[in-house]
Amino acid sequence: MELRQLQYFVAVVEEANFTRAAARLHLAQPGVSAQIRQLERELGQPLLDRSGRSVTMTEVGEAVLTYARAALAAVEEIRQTVDEFSGLLRGRVRVGLVSGASTRRFDLASLLADFHDEHPQVEISLSEDTSERMLAALHGGDLDIAVLGLADEEPPPGVSCQIVVDEPLVAAVAPGDPLLAAHADRTSVPLAALRERPLISLPRGTGLRGVLERACAEAGIRPRIAFEAAAPHVLARLAARGLGVAVIPALPAAEASAAGLRTLELTAPRPRGRVALTWRTEGPAGPAARALLGRLRTSLPIPGTDEEPPVGPHTGKPSPACGDRRS
Repeated sequence: MELRQLQYFVAVVEEANFTRAAARLHLAQPGVSAQIRQLERELGQPLLDRSGRSVTMTEVGEAVLTYARAALAAVEEIRQTVDEFSGLLRGRVRVGLVSGASTRRFDLASLLADFHDEHPQVEISLSEDTSERMLAALHGGDLDIAVLGLADEEPPPGVSCQIVVDEPLVAAVAPGDPLLAAHADRTSVPLAALRERPLISLPRGTGLRGVLERACAEAGIRPRIAFEAAAPHVLARLAARGLGVAVIPALPAAEASAAGLRTLELTAPRPRGRVALTWRTEGPAGPAARALLGRLRTSLPIPGTDEEPPVGPHTGKPSPACGDRRS
């Protein structure tokens, strides 16, 4: 039995497909299949059921999977221990990002690239998803770090965070929109004024959508969502063409004008769009993920201050601005 055979077996189980597993391992699919068949011959039992459209485990495969993962984890811990003594950082870090989060306030791509230049043995993966699904992925161990929108004042139990964007939400409309005429002498509008208007918003599962729905419930209205898009700039373009009222984080006046928009801050209540760097409260599992988290916590902005953030107890880096709750 070889370690690589266990690695191939785990990859096929997680991908439920030989081709996808081979692509993940950067290997040819026939080679992966041959190695797993050799492992099955050595064990004397089939580990995988190949009869369906997706590959599933046999009863024996389910029993073996736990030990295969434990063996691979033990080998990785040995490597990490030796690497720490030699000063070499390597491993894999999985980062999640909510769409549009890094376009205005920070350049996450550059931060990741700089970290990779310093630690070329660290494999970094980046994926976009809704905030709701990324929180679930953090809890499940499928993500190490995520930059996502918060729907509530505090992160859920078991997740710590550091706020990187905190802005009031505004109603963005085309210059000739009736909302402007009705509030010509004001820079804000009560949320209830949007009761009958078609709204343009991020999809369900995003932090901004959660904030909007909670604020509407507080104002006693039911939002009429006419258009959804995953990227805030798409919401702005739809509003600029007169298709409805986009509910988005506040824009600088010059940026709003360039986009063909006028904005009114929402009141009664005053919802805010908050984006946070998040991680499991106990911290990422591997040294590479811990190092990247530390880098991001010192490099990403803290709203409302230009000062260096204080040192926190978990990583020797800035304390989270939105709580440090444990499950």
